[in-house]
Amino acid sequence: MIQQLGQTTVPTPGESNIYCLTIIGQIEGHLVLPPQNKTTKYEHLIPQLVAAEQNPKIEGLLIILNTVGGDVEAGLAIAEMISSLTKPTVTVVIGGGHSIGVPIAVASNYSLIAESATMTIHPIRMTGLVIGVPQTFEYIEKMQERVVRFVTSHSNITEQLFKELMFKTGELNRDIGTSVGGNDAVKHGLIDGVGE
Repeated sequence: MIQQLGQTTVPTPGESNIYCLTIIGQIEGHLVLPPQNKTTKYEHLIPQLVAAEQNPKIEGLLIILNTVGGDVEAGLAIAEMISSLTKPTVTVVIGGGHSIGVPIAVASNYSLIAESATMTIHPIRMTGLVIGVPQTFEYIEKMQERVVRFVTSHSNITEQLFKELMFKTGELNRDIGTSVGGNDAVKHGLIDGVGE
């Protein structure tokens, strides 16, 4: 299971009643990433979340994040699944919870971030062939609004502050956005507490 999915099996009776789910590396969505990329495949995570929800022995989930982000649709799907679980959920950001990792980090009932961890907040980016027509830009803007809406409705950060961090210039080298450390993530209301 560890080699195939990067996951341990769901605990059997007599073992832990907490299911630990790890999201490490880049979140792989509809496109297969090159083999040298460390990835977490969303088609592996969603069935595990469903299985943990349906297993009466599991009383809660601990989601550990160290991700650079990845596929927006896949990341939002994972975040929606986590937020819809009836069992208590806790996310812990160690290392980093960047880009689409931000909605996943705030999707739980309670979120923690290691003091040394960071979260990069930036606008939606597209790579590859993009058709330069107004509809493409409208699509990207609507997708970005979905991310903003999800994050602000599942955390204590205001929409104004989140967008301010998202569109900030001068902090990231030749890019738009903000890198927020553990204490600042809590101060901004993005994450509930500092911890490991």
